[in-house]
Amino acid sequence: MSNVSKASAARISRRAQDVAPFYAMEFAKQAAALAAQGHDVVKLSLGEPDFGAPPAVRDAMREAMDGRPMTYTAALGLPALREEIARFYGERHGVEVDPARVVVTAGASAALVLATAALVDPGDEVLIADPSYPCNRQIVESFGADVTLVPTTAASRFQLDAASVRSHWTDRTRGVMVATPSNPTGTSVPADELAALCDLARERGAWRLVDEIYLDLGDHDERGRPPASALSYDPDAVVINSFSKYFGMTGWRLGWCVVPEPLVPAVERLAQNYFLCASTPAQHAALACFTPESLAVCEARRVEFGERRALVLDGLARIGLPVPVPPDGAFYVYFDVRGTGLTSWQFCERALREAHVALTPGRDFGTHTAETHVRLSYAASADDLREGIARLGKFMATLR
Repeated sequence: MSNVSKASAARISRRAQDVAPFYAMEFAKQAAALAAQGHDVVKLSLGEPDFGAPPAVRDAMREAMDGRPMTYTAALGLPALREEIARFYGERHGVEVDPARVVVTAGASAALVLATAALVDPGDEVLIADPSYPCNRQIVESFGADVTLVPTTAASRFQLDAASVRSHWTDRTRGVMVATPSNPTGTSVPADELAALCDLARERGAWRLVDEIYLDLGDHDERGRPPASALSYDPDAVVINSFSKYFGMTGWRLGWCVVPEPLVPAVERLAQNYFLCASTPAQHAALACFTPESLAVCEARRVEFGERRALVLDGLARIGLPVPVPPDGAFYVYFDVRGTGLTSWQFCERALREAHVALTPGRDFGTHTAETHVRLSYAASADDLREGIARLGKFMATLR
């Protein structure tokens, strides 16, 4: 290695060297490369709704971009948008939230960065489920936390519960991170279990961070009520959400978090220094998310996701790919490939190469199910899902 290349390598931080790839994005890159070569690839690897933003939101963005100056908003976000988000919690989830506790961010990832920066000191232990969304643990580790991945099983819906948190608790445990519904499994923590888990952590002086970016895609109960926010039973939890999933605005990079009142000044200082503010035009346009028209559109889409889920579950069962726990939210199915004789990585590589179907291997989501499970995203159209299942069925036939 030349002196120049040695010097360049030395400038890369240990943090950057240690961060693992996001394999879902890596498979998406491979799928894009195949498509560029002229292949018809069915992309079921990314959690990106195919609907796009509601029409009223797109109209609001066009209006906002009429040439008027787009100056920074306050670091915590546009006051009117913070008020709308707080009102949404009250009207939809029956939780009173002070708009002053709402922080608008550049996507849920920025919300996680701010929350982690405000809560984590180097050496703190944080408990996270295995499997779980990889970026959550990568961000927490980048601030010096020691992440303990707690193995979960189908019996616990691949989620943390109070018993598993208690059994993995140590003197260094400072926080617990939960995602409900979860990526990659699409499963939720039952309300009473989440309440018990939060109670346990609170009693031991630890923070609770609950990722709810798929909450409003969760199944409604028999009385037609949406899932409850963790704020219903833990008002001091830090809750993260996003405009990307329920509102279909993945590329708009807009999210939010609700933080306890004492944490607001610290988060505001961090936001001022890290991001200045979230996108001003996106914030103005997002006000249209909370109109009756847009909410009706989003609810119709939630129902359609349920229909797509049924299509996928039926199709996977038909071709011999078992789903240990059917999802009840998000738009993911986590299926078991042990019966194929392939690891999850081998399955995904061959499915992409031979069937031109892009999926995500379990390696992305931890170690416990890394080699045995594969995530399929049913955020794609019903036609793409039917085609993808048909291709996987033919691929499965070659393995027998």
